[in-house]
Amino acid sequence: MHIASVGVSKLCFLISVAFCSLLFLLIPAFQPPVHRVDLPRPRPQVRPTSTTKGSDSAFKSDLSTVASGSMTGQGKATETNVINADNQSPKTGTDSLRVPGGGSVHPLSVGEFAGPRFHDPVELKDIFIAVKTTRKYHKSRLELLVQTWISRAKSQTYIFTDGDDKELQVKAGVNIINTNCSAAHTRQALCCKMSVEYDKFIESQKKWFCHVDDDNYVVLPSLLRLLSSYHHSQDVYLGRPSLDHPVEAAERVKSDGSVSVKFWFATGGAGFCISRGLALKMSPWASLGNFISTAEKIRLPDDCTVGYIIEALLEVMLTHTLLFHSHLENLQKLPAATVLQQVTLSYGGFENRRNVVSIGFTGGFSLIEDPTRFKTVHCHLYPETEWCPKSSGQQKN
Repeated sequence: MHIASVGVSKLCFLISVAFCSLLFLLIPAFQPPVHRVDLPRPRPQVRPTSTTKGSDSAFKSDLSTVASGSMTGQGKATETNVINADNQSPKTGTDSLRVPGGGSVHPLSVGEFAGPRFHDPVELKDIFIAVKTTRKYHKSRLELLVQTWISRAKSQTYIFTDGDDKELQVKAGVNIINTNCSAAHTRQALCCKMSVEYDKFIESQKKWFCHVDDDNYVVLPSLLRLLSSYHHSQDVYLGRPSLDHPVEAAERVKSDGSVSVKFWFATGGAGFCISRGLALKMSPWASLGNFISTAEKIRLPDDCTVGYIIEALLEVMLTHTLLFHSHLENLQKLPAATVLQQVTLSYGGFENRRNVVSIGFTGGFSLIEDPTRFKTVHCHLYPETEWCPKSSGQQKN
């Protein structure tokens, strides 16, 4: 009797195991089909161009390889992207902004891509141009910009300052934002303004964020042409370093044991541009005051902090471009024939007033009338401007 009972128990156990196994195999058949999700394709990698011509030969040759530019343990590429105005080749596509006066700006030569080239026609309405200034420079610097290039992009330009100026607001008719940051030229004050710039750009829903200083002239046709060579949804960081080597900062954000990190950054004095796709990725370290906190952790200025977030934290390479210019360069060495092809121009300060671009075209203003050369450049781009002198070659029929 006992043996028979044990046999029945074993049989029941085996039947239960068999039933459970069958049920397990049948479960997937009752589940809804799984939709396949395509993963995003990797960004095309950019290869450095060959050594370029020009006055900054030592600087350009150093750009071909980023010495010690990779982060320890991060596996980041040591290649760098280069854009220059020399060795130009024709580019297909139409310009979003017609060059006024019937003139033309030569196409820009951009770095060779290992993958497909993107072409995303950009219009002025797609760009958020942030101009950083301070209250004491409203008359001496801003009025010149408002009279020249800002007059052609009023709706797209946002002036970030540290004081109210109703007179300038009425006269300029542009977006003036009082950041309520300190007027001092300190790291904290600069980072405070950059933090507000970033947040306002994110709110704007525009495709491109371009930062310039109050001593920059923006050549709008060249800016549009340059940005149209990329797609705003991709990771794009365009600018010109002020150093010939990556900057090194103490690593106080990541907890991987790193002591320091090296990265390139685009100097704010020459201007830089960031795509919306990349700007959104910066949010954890840049939005809603986080930019100031990040800057404090590495104890570096605003433009360095931007480079730190993009290169060191997000591992996106800066695309080095020689089309942006600051007053720290020897501007007189810029070939006069290429002035209108650049994206930003600048001029020397009180200590070096003669550091301005050489003008290779006739007409315009004298050096005494136009010490920055911005008015002369503007009148050759937009000869129909009311206050521009009418030379014989510019007279309308």
